[in-house]
Amino acid sequence: MGRTADYSRQICSVAATLEVVGDPWTLLILRDAFADVRRFEQWQERLGVARNVLAARLKSLVGHGVLEKRLYNQHPPRHEYALTDKGRDLYGVLVTMAAWGDRHVYCTGGPVEFVHRACGAPFEPRVVCEACGEEVGPGDLERSTGHATTTVGEALTSSAMLAPD
Repeated sequence: MGRTADYSRQICSVAATLEVVGDPWTLLILRDAFADVRRFEQWQERLGVARNVLAARLKSLVGHGVLEKRLYNQHPPRHEYALTDKGRDLYGVLVTMAAWGDRHVYCTGGPVEFVHRACGAPFEPRVVCEACGEEVGPGDLERSTGHATTTVGEALTSSAMLAPD
């Protein structure tokens, strides 16, 4: 995917996520997918990314089950891409990354402000415990030995074998 990093031998969920969505173009494609961009030409126009790079990233996202390719025109055949449940699960990651960029790169607020439609208040993402609702910071979590003993490469190979074509 144009990267030199190889996470395939690690046993790490962060590395596994990076293996699927760690390319910068991939994250921007996903950002736009959440903004209802669905077609190749729309992404190409919005991002200015080379067509071969965009095609490769879309193919990878489809291969990993993050996007689903759908035929929208028979003659000539044209496809659009829709987020799958797996892809929609990345929403919190992207919103949190945007908040980090607003806070630490733009410093005074970023180019987009998220407003919660239900109450009209500016939205600030938080990490909370699902069980008790309390906000969680780095010092509030402890690492325990997980169940995975397979490497990122093995896990991706297994999930690719399970994914429908």
